Amino acid sequence: MRISDLLSLSFENLRRRKGRTTLTIIGVIVGTCSIVVMVSLGIAMNVGFDEMISQWGDLTQIQVYNWGGSNSDVPKLDDKMVAELDALEHVKVATPIYNARYLNAQIFAGKGDRYVMDAYNIVGIYPEAIKELEYELISGKYLDEAAVSGKKLPVLVGQYAGYGFTDSKKRGEKAYRWQGQTDAQGNPLDPFVDVNKDKLTLKTVKQEDNSKQITYELQVTGVMLEDYKKGYVTSQGIVMDLNTLKRLEKEYMKANGIKDANYDKQGYDNIYVKVDDVDNVEAVEKAIQDYGYDTYSMSSERDRMREQSQMIQMILGGLGAVSLFVAALSIANTMTMAIYERTREIGVMKVLGCKLGKIRQMFLLEAAMIGFVGGVLGVGISYTLSFLMNHFGPMLQNVLGSILPMYGSKMSVIPPWLALVGILFSTGIGILSGIMPANRAVKISALEAIRHE
Repeated sequence: MRISDLLSLSFENLRRRKGRTTLTIIGVIVGTCSIVVMVSLGIAMNVGFDEMISQWGDLTQIQVYNWGGSNSDVPKLDDKMVAELDALEHVKVATPIYNARYLNAQIFAGKGDRYVMDAYNIVGIYPEAIKELEYELISGKYLDEAAVSGKKLPVLVGQYAGYGFTDSKKRGEKAYRWQGQTDAQGNPLDPFVDVNKDKLTLKTVKQEDNSKQITYELQVTGVMLEDYKKGYVTSQGIVMDLNTLKRLEKEYMKANGIKDANYDKQGYDNIYVKVDDVDNVEAVEKAIQDYGYDTYSMSSERDRMREQSQMIQMILGGLGAVSLFVAALSIANTMTMAIYERTREIGVMKVLGCKLGKIRQMFLLEAAMIGFVGGVLGVGISYTLSFLMNHFGPMLQNVLGSILPMYGSKMSVIPPWLALVGILFSTGIGILSGIMPANRAVKISALEAIRHE
């Protein structure tokens, strides 16, 4: 008996028992739909966690801490160690984001230095690391690409850095401009200083009357797009070459008689490590921790959230599996009843020389067809339910918020692999449910089967 004959015979046998077959398939549909939808809720939860965490920060970035290098057993986070971490596998770049410990300065602009801003928001970064950290520019060039002339200090400024300046000739609210401020007609007010056009001068604040004031002109090479996932510096901060900032800090310390014997010895308190892919963050973080450093990454937060969602996903999937288990019992019952009804037919097939394996295959194929058809229809209905849940998500949240939490933009997500697994699983359940009835069919005596009424 060819496979095409088996398929044709199995389909005809199922068609003859339309009522029972339909009810059994409905059971499989309900079971498949329950599992797929329940698992899709857990997948949507993971997607929602990723969306939520990506708004907090970069999933491929690791922060490394040494807290001043107080532990003698842990190597200092100096430039040599930064270079060593930069050379680790899967690391795109490692850099400090350095705030000067000793630097009291102000930035001036306008005629007669009318506009002033405290220079607390200057940070130092390796120029080659800025692009790797994905600071996006809306104008200009990166530090390592821009031409520098004279004694000017090249810098990148945040998109709204101009709002950090105050008018020294005015008092009260009139001395300030802030982002989103409007005039009486509702028109937005520009900052006092246009960082792209106006001359910016950095001047240190003298600690003593006899201290020397250091003056530098800042050359704005580019303006960064505001992105708080990358930090406040992209909004109103200033980025400078790390070595330039440290040189400026040393000049300030010398000019003001500030001495710190550990300045060049204690290393950085923390650095940032950019990994090439989120899937490699865990391995890189483990390698850094082996040095003895503390680390923090959004990816670790993501893993903790996913552990919670996996537990919820298993519970939801288990609830759905109960329905499919009931469907499996229904398939087994349907196939058992079919054997009793077709006992004479089985006997005739045996007398005509049909192999026992072919008889077994026929019943297994019928059970598999029930599982397959139920699985396909169940997955189709699952996609419909998923669409409705996502479309009416906010409404469902008001009613079932504590039962079906919605962490992202979707309440249910059914990827292609889940649909395929749902169909294969239901088909497999059908085959497993048909094994016992099929074995019972091949054990029936041919003579007794022919005499069966």
